[in-house]
Amino acid sequence: MRQEQNNIFAGIDWILVFIYIALVGFGWVNIFAASKSEEDIELIGFATKYGKQLIFIVLTIPLIILILFFNSKFYEKYASIFYIISIFSLILLFPFGKEINGAKSWFNFGVLGLQPSEFMKAFTALAIAKLLSDRQYNFKLVKNQIKAFIIIFFPAFLITLQPDAGSALIYLSFFFVLHREGLTLNYILLGITFITLFILTIFFGANKMFISLFIIISIIVTYIIYRGGKRFLRFNWHKVLAIYAIMALFIFGTGYTYNNVFKQHHRDRFEVLLGLKVDNRNIGYNSYQSELTISSGGLIGKGFLNGNLTQGDFVPEQHTDYIFSTVGEEWGFLGSSFVIILFMLLMYRIIYLAESHTNKFGRIYGYSLASILFFHVIVNIGMVIGLLPTVGIPLPFFSYGGSSLWGFTILLFIFIRLDAHKNYDF
Repeated sequence: MRQEQNNIFAGIDWILVFIYIALVGFGWVNIFAASKSEEDIELIGFATKYGKQLIFIVLTIPLIILILFFNSKFYEKYASIFYIISIFSLILLFPFGKEINGAKSWFNFGVLGLQPSEFMKAFTALAIAKLLSDRQYNFKLVKNQIKAFIIIFFPAFLITLQPDAGSALIYLSFFFVLHREGLTLNYILLGITFITLFILTIFFGANKMFISLFIIISIIVTYIIYRGGKRFLRFNWHKVLAIYAIMALFIFGTGYTYNNVFKQHHRDRFEVLLGLKVDNRNIGYNSYQSELTISSGGLIGKGFLNGNLTQGDFVPEQHTDYIFSTVGEEWGFLGSSFVIILFMLLMYRIIYLAESHTNKFGRIYGYSLASILFFHVIVNIGMVIGLLPTVGIPLPFFSYGGSSLWGFTILLFIFIRLDAHKNYDF
């Protein structure tokens, strides 16, 4: 039995720390480039975006020390409490939150705003790790799978009501974690099927989609009856009817939701992405300018502070969700590749360390962290280069914002603490 050392930095994985420092540091450099003005340069202060971000970065130091101060059993023991407190913080947004860009996602504290959904991801990861690591928990049972789904999707539901659909989408990343812990691949394939049907219904319309699928399914059923005889239909007619009913409900439900529930700017984004509408001046302006900015950087970029599109503020909100376009213009393909490689190394290292854990809690939390980072990186960069619709998801450690930076710092350094503690018995 090994005794735990009093040094809070003992056993931590410095590779993860150095990658974190590189991402945060390079992120701030690009925030500086995207938000600086000729009038004044105030490195630390609330008057500028880069000044505020530098304050947020400095404040991560005591936050990291606080996280490393507690041993891993603390996070495992109080995971449920952290989760419940975070749920209440999301609920309190509805009466007390500040509405920004049409969503009540923030608590306003004067010069500082906090977005609870950014912290909810870490505490959901803790809660799901605690549930799945319980020795008496059998994940193969459907009722236990439902418990996991509730823990994951209840905060997503509250976030959707704000409404902040982009942040809610992140919770789909937990399916990778559940699959690693034994959830059948059929759930993921079913999800991919419904997403595909959703997109095709938007593209072709509900009526055309229903008729096409009705014909395809009818041909398949007819062939099966031909090969299997009437016996097949006798014992499976209710399943065939269920397939038709589910198909009709989903397709027409999608059509109704898209036309009557989605707001116009949501519909516009999908239609621009699917090529149903060309609009480079209004709803598609951000994506168009972002693609133009990235492509203008070429192989090696235009150089720090030499990006004319970045310096000319052609990309709205470039310091937040579109920060990667600054990298593309000023640092080029090589700089963009460097950032992507850093994220790949970070995620690979997390999974590698997670697999080395003998404690299921640490492994599950590590996979949750890697999955959330993967989803964020894919969706954000895909959004910036025009492959995905604009959904307002930040690039981890890179985009401007205290809540985003602190949320991801908590998420990462809890894992670093769990990993540092994996060699000790309790």
